[in-house]
Amino acid sequence: MEETDLKDIVDDVEYLASEKDNGMILNILIGNHPADIAEIVRNLSKENRKYVFGLLDADTASEVLMQMDEVTREELVSQLHYDRLSEIVDEMPSDDATDFVAELPEELAERVLESIDREDSAEVKELLRHEEDTAGGIMALEFVAVSEDETVDEAISEIRAKAEETDAVYNVYVVDKDGVLVGVLPLNTLILAKPGEKVKRIMDTKLVSVPTDMDQEQVANLFRRYDLVSVPVVDHEGKLIGRITIDDIVDVMQEEASEDIQKMAGLTEEEAIRETSAMRISMLRLPWLLVAFVGEMLSALVLSKFEASLKEVFIAAFFIPLMMAMGGNSGIQASTIVVRGLALGELNPADTLQRLFKEMRVSLINGAVCGILLWAVVSFLGEPRFGTILGIVMLIVILNASLVGASVPLILNRFGVDPAIATGPFITTFNDVIGLFIYLGLVTVVRGFI
Repeated sequence: MEETDLKDIVDDVEYLASEKDNGMILNILIGNHPADIAEIVRNLSKENRKYVFGLLDADTASEVLMQMDEVTREELVSQLHYDRLSEIVDEMPSDDATDFVAELPEELAERVLESIDREDSAEVKELLRHEEDTAGGIMALEFVAVSEDETVDEAISEIRAKAEETDAVYNVYVVDKDGVLVGVLPLNTLILAKPGEKVKRIMDTKLVSVPTDMDQEQVANLFRRYDLVSVPVVDHEGKLIGRITIDDIVDVMQEEASEDIQKMAGLTEEEAIRETSAMRISMLRLPWLLVAFVGEMLSALVLSKFEASLKEVFIAAFFIPLMMAMGGNSGIQASTIVVRGLALGELNPADTLQRLFKEMRVSLINGAVCGILLWAVVSFLGEPRFGTILGIVMLIVILNASLVGASVPLILNRFGVDPAIATGPFITTFNDVIGLFIYLGLVTVVRGFI
């Protein structure tokens, strides 16, 4: 939906809501994708947002609600009666219903689960037992499975029987008499097979499955590595209990990427983009600002120890920002590559030394180029000997920053600390303190030759 179209539609719906023209409002909304309806509702005034959402049938409302951002969804839910919430939850797939109920206050969640269909309630309670960010927490219990002794015709009949409750059937899973997953049957294989042929003769036994306790980020990496559209979830005995589809993984990838970006900025996943409380946002950001504050205080202490050198070689002070900026950029570049590699599962302990050596070679080239450029500029200004010192120091500072940037995430990951959230403060402190010490220390040592 184009931004101009969205604005026009929102204006029309706002006017129709004020006139209570329900029929026209539904004519505008129905036929749009749930994501577009969610965007329209989100941009309405608070009063009309509740009114227009109340016009949607339970099935449409369930899809629209799950497409909304957390802040808007929370606001709407707080205004809905539990009977209406129960109707909406009843229409959701088990995985979406679980995510939604998990966000509700405990008392309200219990009332909703008591009000919905008994079988649906049992499914949601079963999924709530699993950790939120695991395969069990994001799987759906709706899937198509057949016995290995059934025929192709019987498998197709099973798909038809479960078509209404199971969206987007990509594969039919094959289990033995104990419910243990033994194979998978892609739809194209099933359609092309002879009707009376046994499933076990045409199934693919080389399949990827995941345990319930696997982290959702690892599951996303499996989807990316093997180009999957769905994956079965099994318990510790190998029994098939659910499946994860690509739409769930897209949400996981977005969630994990947003979380890592927020952490690298010193924020937490709790700080939503639409958070309105300045005090709440301040309390979330302040601890990481204080970490940076301590680091910069250490930098000031280093500067105070070299006061005599700065007075004697006053020109050295002019290049402090340049040294810090180049070191900081080099450290962030190195750390970003390593953090990303760890997040995607592309780096393992065996790659550690190889990654460090590679970053050192890259920083050696970058440091040499920047050092030569700095020497040329300072020499042009009439200080060739000082330019030589600055060029050498530039090379050392970039080498140091790159080494720290590449090694810190690996060390933190080794000790079970999330590199995304802790790397930034470490790099800032190390670069400022150690970089300053290297720069001013070398200038002090050679000041007699300048």
